Amino acid sequence: MTRYADSSEVQVQNASVVSTLFVVAAPSGAGKSTLVNALLEREPAISLSVSHTTRPPRPGEQYGRHYYFVERAEFEREVAEGIFLEHAEVHGNLYGTSRDKVQGLLAQGRDVLLEIDWQGAAQIRKSKPDCVSVFILPPSRIELERRLRGRGSDAPEVIERRLRNSRGEIAHAHEFDYIIVNDRFEDALDELQAIVRAVRLRSSLQCRRHEALIAELLA
Repeated sequence: MTRYADSSEVQVQNASVVSTLFVVAAPSGAGKSTLVNALLEREPAISLSVSHTTRPPRPGEQYGRHYYFVERAEFEREVAEGIFLEHAEVHGNLYGTSRDKVQGLLAQGRDVLLEIDWQGAAQIRKSKPDCVSVFILPPSRIELERRLRGRGSDAPEVIERRLRNSRGEIAHAHEFDYIIVNDRFEDALDELQAIVRAVRLRSSLQCRRHEALIAELLA
């Protein structure tokens, strides 16, 4: 049974922050980044954690906004120093999430979203089992290939490697809390936002957020 604190306890407990770590993963071409960016426009209270990567920037990508682009040697040094909350090699490039950045945002009471791959998501679930994970699926293999080739930002051999790797990535979809099929973009975005809003309304969070109100109503 939940015990609601008296007024002296409520003030201290309300000083603690309540935040959620969201993890979104998908095979390349499923539309993960587009969905995440649209979600952040709708939900400005969510902070996106910018990953480190050894991948070269694509046209229009900016350091510190899209990724922290680093050399492999620097990335490996950061791994050795324990800088990353999670890290993985994806399509021949290294990716990692800053531990301090995520912990700092969560400590401020900000919801944080990680846009990572299934390997990183598995690491996050082990260290933060209360995270909320979402996997984005394409509506078909034909559409997945069409989207990858339509981006025009990758060499043909890179596209072929991403298509081959997608089968292994999709095989882990069942490990996630939620699965969204990104067929019609607006529907997929609505579903992603619905997950965020439902999570925020969970009783475990709401009881902590509104402990003073509940204590008053029970008085």
